[in-house]
This record gives sequence, C-alpha cells and structure tokens, in this order.
Amino acid sequence: MTAQDAPVAPLQDQMGVGKIVAELRALRTASQKSRYRNGVLPALPSREETRAIVAGLVSTLYPRHFGPPELTPNSVDGFLTYVLDKTLRSLEEQIRRELKLNAHASETPTIDDAARATEITAAFAQSLPKVRALLDSDIRAAFKGDPAARTHDEIIFCYPGVAAVIRHRLAHQLYILGAPMLARIIAEIAHSETGIDIHPGAEVDESFFIDHGTGVVIGETARIGKHVRLYQAVTLGAKRFETDEAGALIKGKARHPVLEDDVVVYAGATILGRITIGRGSSIGGNVWLTQSVPPGSNITQAKARSDSFDNGGGI
Repeated sequence: MTAQDAPVAPLQDQMGVGKIVAELRALRTASQKSRYRNGVLPALPSREETRAIVAGLVSTLYPRHFGPPELTPNSVDGFLTYVLDKTLRSLEEQIRRELKLNAHASETPTIDDAARATEITAAFAQSLPKVRALLDSDIRAAFKGDPAARTHDEIIFCYPGVAAVIRHRLAHQLYILGAPMLARIIAEIAHSETGIDIHPGAEVDESFFIDHGTGVVIGETARIGKHVRLYQAVTLGAKRFETDEAGALIKGKARHPVLEDDVVVYAGATILGRITIGRGSSIGGNVWLTQSVPPGSNITQAKARSDSFDNGGGI
C-alpha cells in the first residue's frame, strides 16, 4: 500500500472537533450554573422573532408605507386587526421568556410570568396610539428642519433618523413597562440597521429629529425635551462611571445629559455627564462639553489661531 492509498481520517478527527466540543460543553455548563438557579435552562427571547415583531408593529403604525402594497382604505383596519393579533401574541411570548429568564437568574422567584407578560403586553398595546402621535410630531419636525425633504412620505420611507426613532419609541415603552432586555434587542436591531445607537431608557419628548444620523449615541439616562435636533456623530454620553466600595459599577444612576426644549446639537459634538443644556441653546460641531450651559447659549469651538514663523522661529 502506498502513502496515497492510506485511509484519510475524517476532517473532524484531524481538527480535534470532538475535544473542542467537549471543552466548550464544560465551559458552557460552568457558565450556566453560575447564572441560573438549580442549573435549569429557561428559553431565551428570540432575536429573529423580535425582528419580526418590530416589522409587524411598524407596519401597523404606518400601514400605507410598510404594509402590503394592495392595501386599500377599506382593508386597512382588517389588516391592522390581523397583524396586531399575531404580533401581540408573539410579543407576549417573548416577554414571558424574558421574565422567566430573570426569575431563573434571581435568588428570589418572581410573580407568575404568564400573567405579568399579559399585563405588560396589554399596556404596550394601549400605548400604540400615543406612540403614533409622537412619531407624527417627529416626522413634522424632520420636514420642517430639513430643506432637502420634499414630502412626509419621503421622510417615513427614507430617513434613518426617523427609522431609529420609530423603533426607539416602541422600545422605550417596553423598557418602562418592565421588559428591558426585549427593549434592548429592539434598540440593537435599530442600531445595526441605521448606525444610530439609542438606549431604550432614554426619555425623548415630541418633535425629535436626528438629521443624517450615522454615529449618534444617546445613553440610557439621557433626557431630551421638545423640538430638539441632533446631527450625525453626536454623543450624549456619561463622563465617568461611579463605583462602590468593592469597585463594582453603581448602575441606574443618572449619568447622561439633559437637553431642554429647542436645543440644536451639530455634527460631532460630544456632551458628557449629568449636565443640562438650557432651552434654545445651540451646540456647535465637534464641541466637547462637560458643563451645564444656560438657556440661549451658543457654544462653539475656540477659534483657530494662525501664527507665522520666520528664520527658524517656532522650532
């Protein structure tokens, strides 16, 4: 028998796949034991199912734009009834999974997960008309604030800032109702689709417009007033993270900016910490701001200085 005729071991044997699988199983088991009571593995919320839920909700908020093309004025209500029934049932299941997951990770069991999931889903459903009203104000703000906008329909179809805010307003309702993980999944789906990162905990009032939008970051405890406009690459972030005596991060404290009504923040500006930007203020491009400013402020970068050097001066 020649070397060419010798049997070849399966690829998985050559790569040591069996050993790799065993090592991964041991690591996975140890991790799960540290996170869940009694080693019981609860079902996880589904990212793909959540994506489908978001698509269903968006189509019920704006059915002419994101519903089926054959919709007519007479068939819209029937479409909404069908989609809401299907979507809310799926949402209820994902919320139940999150609640059960939290219960398994907690030292103390929570109340009945199914009943609480139904309660949250019902409250969320009741909030949808309010969400639509807020979104209509956002779309009007975009039309008013962007000279390139030709129609409201163009804004709904095409503007990434509006797409991100639609999803944020849905996620925020889930966040405040008690489903923060599901809210965060929705926020990250929006982030991946638009390049705009809004934590679902951020409170955003009416007539909010993000122009262009790529690279915008808005932290969990940010508070944004009425008629606020942000441009691309704006950060509303935390200045520092406080720790306890053991060095662990203290979570839940207000650590992001407050923007009062009628504030404009231009491209690349970074605003950090629990500071207040007073009503009607304008924050210029690329400004780095860590102190509160009074209403009506106009904050810009320091002017560039031009110096000339002769005969080796400045070396």
